[in-house]
Amino acid sequence: MTQRGAGSLDPQGPVAEVMADLWWLMLGLGVVVFAVFVVLLAAGLFRRRPAGDAEPASGPAASRWIVTGGVVMPVVVLLVVFGATVQAMRVLPADAPPEALVVEIVGHQWWWEVRYPAEGITTANEVHIPVGRPVAFELTSADVIHSFWVPPLGGKLDLLPDGVNTLVLQADEPGEHVSQCAEFCGLQHANHGLIVVAEPAEQFATWVAEQRRPAVATALRGREVFLRSNCVDCHTIRGTPASATGGPDLTHFASRRTLGAALLPNTPEHLAGFVADPQAIKPGIEMEAPELDEQDLDALLAYLRSLE
Repeated sequence: MTQRGAGSLDPQGPVAEVMADLWWLMLGLGVVVFAVFVVLLAAGLFRRRPAGDAEPASGPAASRWIVTGGVVMPVVVLLVVFGATVQAMRVLPADAPPEALVVEIVGHQWWWEVRYPAEGITTANEVHIPVGRPVAFELTSADVIHSFWVPPLGGKLDLLPDGVNTLVLQADEPGEHVSQCAEFCGLQHANHGLIVVAEPAEQFATWVAEQRRPAVATALRGREVFLRSNCVDCHTIRGTPASATGGPDLTHFASRRTLGAALLPNTPEHLAGFVADPQAIKPGIEMEAPELDEQDLDALLAYLRSLE
């Protein structure tokens, strides 16, 4: 699957296309105005004053230039931009249609909790959506103000701790999109990322079915280590007694693409470093290193890698 990183000028959905068209219009108008200004400036600089003409030009001709360049042109440009903006706002969805998929996103310092209420799924730092279907992102925050933004899909909206904001987006093509928190939210704001995976409806349905399954223990010793460690104070793994909600749900942790809210690829090497000393990799997060000897740590890592 292709990862899209070009941003809002590579629109992959109807909302992003409207915003991109508006941006290109504003850029075109800006270029035209700048070109006219440069031409007039050059004409004034290189224009030779007629012999014996000691005073600058004045009268009706000069007044027309002032009115045209200083009043008429700015008004025309502003009216065009205003009209295009109003038209774009009318096109953008204000409410979610009945067929929209509802995805609840809760911003934390510094990770994303992702819930699918109708599907009964909770995951973290990775959103899967079906191509061609509107998605209603219901956004809220567990602490400070965050901001949800997926540039190729368009739209940006704050997550507030005292309410829910809804953003309706749609992906028209399969792809992976990188989202970044767009509101300064603390020490790890720059590492507060999210992966949005747009996939065909059949693949999305398969992903939902897999996410609904409880964790399958293939590393029993590691499971025991997990349940007696401080990990259970923050994390949930469905199918086990671990049911805390202070940190990401780890039920299908191994199937995710990244660690630490899109900070690192989810590889065995990065996982080992992150679990052994999370503060060295992402200072300021609430996660603490487990107090385990080397054998228990290896068993724990094997268990986490088995949670697909």
